[in-house]
Amino acid sequence: MIYHGNRFTVKEGVTPEQLEEAMESLRNQGRVIPSVTSFVVGRDYGGEYEWGAIFVIEDLDGYWEYLMHPAHRNTDRVGLPLVEKFVSFDITDDPDPRMAEKIAELHRRRYDSDPELTELVSGLGSYTGSAAPGPHGK
Repeated sequence: MIYHGNRFTVKEGVTPEQLEEAMESLRNQGRVIPSVTSFVVGRDYGGEYEWGAIFVIEDLDGYWEYLMHPAHRNTDRVGLPLVEKFVSFDITDDPDPRMAEKIAELHRRRYDSDPELTELVSGLGSYTGSAAPGPHGK
């Protein structure tokens, strides 16, 4: 199993309506992407981030489906412009010693296939995670 997580803090001036649209889009990902077996979206307590989401996915094929699904792309479109600081991470019980490389490669393929997404992520104030594009990946 792969537990894919996102933690983020929004920019100053984001309206409650904008934030709710982004949060609902995250919740929708959990509901409609077939490879997501469970999920949680909500407040992030105990750290430097305000909000978070975790999506449970069975394997790398499901992870790719999750990354490329239109519901995920919608969250990128409505949510990333609101974000100041962002981190994505993955926790897995898969014993494959190359799992981190394989996950990073999925992200690289996605960024390579979507210049608009790469631009959105590159414009974030701070982003860490698998295969972060632009200035964050250096």
